[in-house]
Amino acid sequence: MKKINKKSLNGFINYGIVIAAFAVIQVLLGMGRLSNSLQSLLVPACCYIVMAVSLNLTVGILGELSLGHAGFMSLGAFSGITVSILLQNALPMASARLAVSMAVGAVAGALGGAIVGVPVLRLQGDYLAIVTLAFGQIIKNIIMVLYVGVDETGFHIAASSERFNLGSDGVAIIKGPMGAVGVTKLASFTAGFVLIMITLLVVQNLVNSRSGRAIMALRDNRIAAESVGINVTKYKLMAFVTSAALAGAAGALWGLNYSSTVASKFDFNTSILVLVFVVLGGLGSIRGSIIAAALLYVLPEMLRGLGLDDFRMLIYAIVLILVMLATNNDQLKALVGRVIPKRKKVAANG
Repeated sequence: MKKINKKSLNGFINYGIVIAAFAVIQVLLGMGRLSNSLQSLLVPACCYIVMAVSLNLTVGILGELSLGHAGFMSLGAFSGITVSILLQNALPMASARLAVSMAVGAVAGALGGAIVGVPVLRLQGDYLAIVTLAFGQIIKNIIMVLYVGVDETGFHIAASSERFNLGSDGVAIIKGPMGAVGVTKLASFTAGFVLIMITLLVVQNLVNSRSGRAIMALRDNRIAAESVGINVTKYKLMAFVTSAALAGAAGALWGLNYSSTVASKFDFNTSILVLVFVVLGGLGSIRGSIIAAALLYVLPEMLRGLGLDDFRMLIYAIVLILVMLATNNDQLKALVGRVIPKRKKVAANG
């Protein structure tokens, strides 16, 4: 039998973790062992896992710091909501409409990534972070003054409420600062699970491909990569646009999980929260992003369930500090390095 290489094995383990978690949660749901508050976190947790894995593609695999990931999420959210409402009569099946909306959200995120990436990826380091941060804020502010609706005469877009006039049977989709209201909730935990699996399939296949090796070569040494003929703009844009597209799909799933969505939700704090998940999970570690996003997003609600509501954010902050100290402790890393070879040796002898 051919040996499975380490990268493929890691990929199968990631799939297995997600499938096992999905199966366990489905069993708990069937037994009625999950509270309503925890059930309400399942879809958002899936969205944040996708966001963390996709951002890790930019920050960990490509090696570029992006602080505007929530902007791509907002593009996906509002474009997905708009398409969902427009297709209510043409596509009555909820699951099909959700799939189309998520696909449109991914396209919107990819377009946003391409528009930002072409000029911005020529920058490096702090400059890139500042520009992506500005992009996220620009998108949020544009959506907050945007009015979108549809009536018998067609589709309407306006930048102010005074210019936004709909017919008697018109439907307002986005109402400026009020955001998208009256949204039919289509998202489900199963759809979130499928999106995570698709994200893992896309990211892991890209990382393990020839293009992925070129992207990591740019991360490790840009000058050396250029000297052997690697197209810097092409591969940087490939990783950045893929990351933005996955964030857009996650945004569409997020937006269709609530009856109303406001643009202020996708602000700088959301981008930083996703970046925290990536850093704590380990830069370049797909599995770490999955675990960190799932645990840290649900942790505050778990602390509330334990009666620690007044101290949950304090405990959350302490946990973040302890994790960072542990992951940057040389003695702990040395201990793990001594244990792992022994375990491999025992397995080989067995």
